[in-house]
Amino acid sequence: MTIEPTGLSDFKEGKKLYDYQEDALGKIFDRIRKFPERYNLCFQLPTGGGKTVIFSEIARRYIAETGKKVLILTHRVELLSQTSRMLDEFNVRNKIIVSKVKSLPDEHEYDCFVAMVETLNNRLRDEKIEFDRLGLIIVDEAHYNSFRKLFKWFENNIILGVTATPLSSNVRLPLNENYHELIIGESIASLIERKFLSKATTYSYDVSLHSLKVGINGDYTVSSSEKLYGNFFMQEKLLYAYEQKAINTKTLIFNNGINTSKQVHAMFTAAGYEIKHLDNTHNETERKEILDWFRQKQDAILTSVSILTTGFDEPTVETVILNRATKSLTLYHQMIGRGSRLISGKSTFNVIDLGNNSRRFGLWESYIDWNDIFAHPNSYIESIVSDEQMEREMKYEMPEEVRLKFARSMNLGFDMKEEYVSYLRQGLKTKEVLTKSIEQHTTIIAENALDYFEALELLKILEPDIKSRVKQYSYCISKSTESYLEWLREQYTRRLRQALRSMFD
Repeated sequence: MTIEPTGLSDFKEGKKLYDYQEDALGKIFDRIRKFPERYNLCFQLPTGGGKTVIFSEIARRYIAETGKKVLILTHRVELLSQTSRMLDEFNVRNKIIVSKVKSLPDEHEYDCFVAMVETLNNRLRDEKIEFDRLGLIIVDEAHYNSFRKLFKWFENNIILGVTATPLSSNVRLPLNENYHELIIGESIASLIERKFLSKATTYSYDVSLHSLKVGINGDYTVSSSEKLYGNFFMQEKLLYAYEQKAINTKTLIFNNGINTSKQVHAMFTAAGYEIKHLDNTHNETERKEILDWFRQKQDAILTSVSILTTGFDEPTVETVILNRATKSLTLYHQMIGRGSRLISGKSTFNVIDLGNNSRRFGLWESYIDWNDIFAHPNSYIESIVSDEQMEREMKYEMPEEVRLKFARSMNLGFDMKEEYVSYLRQGLKTKEVLTKSIEQHTTIIAENALDYFEALELLKILEPDIKSRVKQYSYCISKSTESYLEWLREQYTRRLRQALRSMFD
């Protein structure tokens, strides 16, 4: 299948905008005209909706209407050239301010400047750069807090922050402290319905996250993520999910650690798949070679660490795998957004979630009240489903290949919580629920094993099911420390092994 770029990702003319983009421009300019200075405005639009197109046209119109200049701020080097190219298409004379630019003797030749946060802050602090007739500051990816240090230099200007997710990356520094109001653009669901974005088909695989630790940035630490996602069971789950739902599709895998990504690369290579690994230690030449390969190969697999969440646009991505968990709504949307571009021959894409992320945040296309989040960010964060709550709601689903090992059994399921409540209501000893569960496991193993040694092999296959049942029982009795769970699993397995020995003897 040949995939040709069309739609938003192929927008080159810089002259005609889509109706929802024009509508957003109208709302933004209404505020700019009403508050021509000392006003901070935030604009939200989903990834893939054309934010760069919109703020490039805003820059063009603002310069033409006011005669003042525009400054655009980014947080990634890759975004500098992308933004500059888009401004060129809108015929906006622009200059990129990078580290080698120490001053602006040619300032009068340009109407717009594109700069990195740190570089510009250093030049302003050292009084190396001054902007004449500067009116509008545009902040791309405004949810990042690195931009705050620059606001003191532009207190008399209009500041327009643009983001797909108006939720600060630091819960202690909410966006509503720096922006007076929020303007909401078209929703993801609407852009999908109107054929501007691809539709996501999400496949979620429950993962126990109790071993993950939260760092000072509010998200899971790399070290704890590496330990979880680097283990053999999780690696096998990833490969199984890919082969079941995404085989032969162009696939982008997101990890939370370089070691995990390298392990993914090794595992897929051993399984016979062509795959490449990319992280921030690769130099510019290596990165270009890897991304060129990814663009050109139809069923390419690229495993990476969050380096490709922004500043990367490859419309031919057909599957996004979240081989990590995150507590960041912004990161969740950024990762999935890499597959959302609509192009000829691709109207849908796959999302494989191996971190309970869709359970935590909802499906990518689900409605989000951004105004409420902007106004009450702490309330939203407190309402997010906790890891413990997700664990309690998880139900183990036996994979098909495991079910085939127990083909002679009619009933493989056992609802620990339901059985516990039933015993409780009847006034029976609730600890006997474990005995009933062991008896059921003994029965299905005996029905499908020819001898004791084969029974032990089936017992090993049932370890995930045993682990799930024991954990659900521990929640019922409100006693779920790791040491207790380990003891309970050992006792459960020992009793089950004894029952099997007695049966086969």
